[in-house]
Amino acid sequence: MKPLVAFLRRHRWVRRLLVAWIVVGFAVGVYGMAFEPARLVERRHDLVLGDWPAACDGLRIDHITDVHTGSPHNGLDNLDRVIDRLVASDARAVVMTGDYVILSVFLGTYVGPEPIAERLRRLSARKPVYAVLGNHDWWKNGQHIRRVFESAGVVMLEDEARHTVLGRCPLWIVGVGDLWEAPHDIAKAFSWVGGSDPVIVITHNPALFPRMPARGSIMLAGHTHGGQISLPGIGQPAMWGEEESRYVVGHYEEGGEHLFVSPGIGTSILPVRIGMPPEISQLTLRSRR
Repeated sequence: MKPLVAFLRRHRWVRRLLVAWIVVGFAVGVYGMAFEPARLVERRHDLVLGDWPAACDGLRIDHITDVHTGSPHNGLDNLDRVIDRLVASDARAVVMTGDYVILSVFLGTYVGPEPIAERLRRLSARKPVYAVLGNHDWWKNGQHIRRVFESAGVVMLEDEARHTVLGRCPLWIVGVGDLWEAPHDIAKAFSWVGGSDPVIVITHNPALFPRMPARGSIMLAGHTHGGQISLPGIGQPAMWGEEESRYVVGHYEEGGEHLFVSPGIGTSILPVRIGMPPEISQLTLRSRR
């Protein structure tokens, strides 16, 4: 310890640099806990899909995920703000890809599915809402959450599919169960699909993407929170070594198949977001034809 103190006394620039790093670190920490998690951005994403039919070109869908109501800066008042934006949006439908409740988060408070469903009822009265459950939902009695959400008009799809027409676009919405906590029977989910209309797959965990059949036009997922922290030149440290680290956030195309991962709304474990603000992902699906 004494050699370090002596070194710092002899080198004023080192002391100043150390103090600067401490100040910067404190400021970034305050921003990541007090400001960015309280933001809400609406970000447009144009996704060009090779097999997307011309009749469905320009279809607008809003995608939200990992709402985690009860995490800091993310109580029912923030859910009201999210619902207001979704109701006012020009999207034909809303898809939700899991984790509506929160198992635990530092400084957070658990909020049950009933008050969440009350807010969703206002949205489902205006446009179709399709959803799957996430791992946190299953940890808090997924079947009960499903029933409560269905009573609010949300179409819950767990290894199931529903045919619909959005605007001029006939299509299938296929819901696949969570990778960690649900059966995630992809074959069963796709067994509902018939005809040649395009297929949008919704699931919680993007690690299922390599298993998506070619019949699926695009998979929409969440779970990663975009890593919650994204630093220039460093990436997402929280995702290093994770199974889902291959698909963290945004649009991926592999072998002609497409995946979109939304960064989500809430936080989990630590109530921090840096470089990855809460987002309503406004998707426009485009045809190459």
